[in-house]
Amino acid sequence: MTLSDRSSALRPVAKLRAIMPVALGLGLFVMGLWALHHLLSTIDVSKVIAQMKATPPLTLGAALAAVATGYVALVGYDFWALDYLNKRLPLRTVALGGFLGYAFGNTVGISVISGGAVRYRIYSAAGLNAFDVAALSSYVAVAMGMGLTLVGLIALGIHPAALAGVISLPEPLIRFGALAIAGTVIAGAFWLSVSGRVLMLRGIEIAMPGPRILAGQIVVALFDSTMAASALWILMPAGTPPFATFLAIYAAATMVGVVSHVPGGVGVFETVVIAALPSSVPLGDAAAGLLMFRILYFLLPFAIAFLVVSINEARLAGGWAARLFGEIPEPMRPVFRTLSPAAPPLSGIAVFGLGFWLIIVALMPSIRSPSEEPDLVGALLAEGGTIVCALVGALLIVLSHALARRVHLAYLATLVALGFGTVAVLVINRDYESAALLVVCGLALAPFRNAFNRSAALTEGMFSPIWVATVLGIVAAGATFFFLAHAATPYTSALWIDFTDRSATPRALRAGLLGSAVLLSFLLYLALRPARHVGFAAQEASPEEVRAIAAAQEDPQAWLALSGDKEIMLSPARDAFVMYAHRHGLCVALGDPAGPQEAATSLAWDFQDRARTIGLKPIFYEVSQRYLPLWIEMGFSLHKIGEEAVIDLPAFSLAGGRFKTMRAEFNRAQREGLGLEIVSPPHDDALMSELEEISRAWLGGQRGQEKGFSVGRFARGYLDRCEIALVRREGRIIAFANLLGTGATARIGVDLMRYRPGDAEGVMQFLFLALIEELRERGTRELSLGLAPLSGLANRPSASLSSRFGTLVYRHGGAFYNFEGLRRFKQKFHPDWRPRYVALPPGLSPYLALADIAVLISGGARNLISRE
Repeated sequence: MTLSDRSSALRPVAKLRAIMPVALGLGLFVMGLWALHHLLSTIDVSKVIAQMKATPPLTLGAALAAVATGYVALVGYDFWALDYLNKRLPLRTVALGGFLGYAFGNTVGISVISGGAVRYRIYSAAGLNAFDVAALSSYVAVAMGMGLTLVGLIALGIHPAALAGVISLPEPLIRFGALAIAGTVIAGAFWLSVSGRVLMLRGIEIAMPGPRILAGQIVVALFDSTMAASALWILMPAGTPPFATFLAIYAAATMVGVVSHVPGGVGVFETVVIAALPSSVPLGDAAAGLLMFRILYFLLPFAIAFLVVSINEARLAGGWAARLFGEIPEPMRPVFRTLSPAAPPLSGIAVFGLGFWLIIVALMPSIRSPSEEPDLVGALLAEGGTIVCALVGALLIVLSHALARRVHLAYLATLVALGFGTVAVLVINRDYESAALLVVCGLALAPFRNAFNRSAALTEGMFSPIWVATVLGIVAAGATFFFLAHAATPYTSALWIDFTDRSATPRALRAGLLGSAVLLSFLLYLALRPARHVGFAAQEASPEEVRAIAAAQEDPQAWLALSGDKEIMLSPARDAFVMYAHRHGLCVALGDPAGPQEAATSLAWDFQDRARTIGLKPIFYEVSQRYLPLWIEMGFSLHKIGEEAVIDLPAFSLAGGRFKTMRAEFNRAQREGLGLEIVSPPHDDALMSELEEISRAWLGGQRGQEKGFSVGRFARGYLDRCEIALVRREGRIIAFANLLGTGATARIGVDLMRYRPGDAEGVMQFLFLALIEELRERGTRELSLGLAPLSGLANRPSASLSSRFGTLVYRHGGAFYNFEGLRRFKQKFHPDWRPRYVALPPGLSPYLALADIAVLISGGARNLISRE
């Protein structure tokens, strides 16, 4: 069985692994809803809403103060993480990055991913690189988990009866076990910190920061967990256990919510808290407290953070916002500019939440005053408003996906839908709070109108396991709320035709059915619509167009689009392109999208949508750091595949001791008659015939055949559009290399490098050294020597399995490819090593993807095992 066959055999397993976590999360969410419904089946939802509205201002203020203190403590995680990484940033930058990261991350429920994406934008503008931000996010995740665990254990040790209804063990045993574990963790952490030792646990490397940082981190963790628990405890009704006991309940509920992988622990967290409360606590009042906590600790910070980004976007544009709020200080302007591209996904999340809220409003019992007299007009308005509210909610949920993909039509439709939703909530219950929320959201979206610049279809790329699970989760949550809210009304068939002004339950029943039907019908349409056999490029891309775009790029990799073995997808304005090839169920794009940043970004989204529309998985192979935030926003995972060697030409010099041997060899080669000549296209037939003879001779000494995709191949049409560097000995060509770029390009790349087998000794080294001198005289700033595959990967036990496997292949894979020798040769020129990545969609195994890409590059499985 070949590598390609094994890849095909394992692919169904990879698909199953991709679906299982989503299905498991949906199942746990539904189970949590069922348990919550069972626990709260006796409550009156209208009384819960009334209880929330009657919260005393003093209680509300105390809870808000606890939330604010907790978020200050959360920013402390970033402060100590930066100290641990020995990075110094202005305090206001750390405060902004920390607050926005946690405000968005906590609400979305995947803090390391979403919070890390926001942090990357802010901290990268302040000088950190992708590795620094990744290390910071990982450090924060571990510190938060460790802190929450310690707080819960200590609280459980003080009051072991806190979870008596959940853990059926003797209280002395619970106390001893909790305190013993907490003491062991704290003592072990400080021992590792003071001694500087590393603990190996099941192949995982555990190291601690210095004692000062560790102590500060523990203090931050104590404040974080205790303040969050305090906010909830303040909002809970009379009869709630004392704070120390409640702290253990909160910590346990939070940990169960995290382990469940349900976004935000919704349903799971509430179920554990309610189950652990004494039976004397009124369930309706407890539900009101939990809902208020969700609003204050999750939704309010998200709304504030979204408004911060929106207002500062308007301030960057000048005009009324700059006059009202003042100009943004110059040091902070780059930071806020980096947040602009994050507006579409954040807008999508906000609109998704509003859509769900409108569905809940449609299902909510009427809170009109009973003194109002029923009339026909009131009945019609209530009926129409409820129906419109449910439909607008379903529409906003659908539009939220297109908003995240920057679709312009979705932006306009969202503003219109928000207007209809505002009228609907006013008609139903004179709900001024919801109306104000919808209006504020519409105003907050206004500064981002230029970010929604794509003309894609609204439904492209929507059918995925996560999207299906999300829609089903919304339907399940809506049904659960309906049965809770209207449990007191017995079901009869007459409910469907009851249209009186006071018929709140029939209206909610009809609206809920209609909203659910719209969502499920839309999901069914996406699942059953026939596959559209559409190509990627609506128009043929001429070589001249591709060459013009490639010539304007800083990265010479774009010139590989001219090699003839890849297809081209052009942007609508024909000013950007993506080069790609198909392999099995994959659609693999090579490198970053080429073109102006805005057009290239939009084209990357289009490429992803088109690939998924025709049933292919999109991959971006060998991408640089330039678009790292884009890949994160698109939901891709990044895996480092090697490093590109780039020589700074103005700084390079053969003078000095480290180039002594190389300088002597270069001088000797010149004395022996070697010389370099760069010839410009088009090339005459005689030259091409001579180069083809050299190429055939060179290939004869290799195992395998001509490679392609990520490297050039000897094709006259391709080489006739490139400059070619010729190495001559006494007029006879003995080696050549084609150049990627033109004389006006700031960075030139080297692609094919071939020589006559009998003249191999030292010829490639001479070619590079002579090329460096020639290009430097032409004003070129950088020379790319190409990728060193699998080099520079982390080999620590804590590194990802793919990195450790790649390092193993790099060191011991000489029978397949001389990875280490290639890196060693390029290192002789002391280049700047720049990382390259593969961006993979969710659920796709990096091993299977890279196996298929390797076959794609080699031109077939038979050619995969070869030396070059």
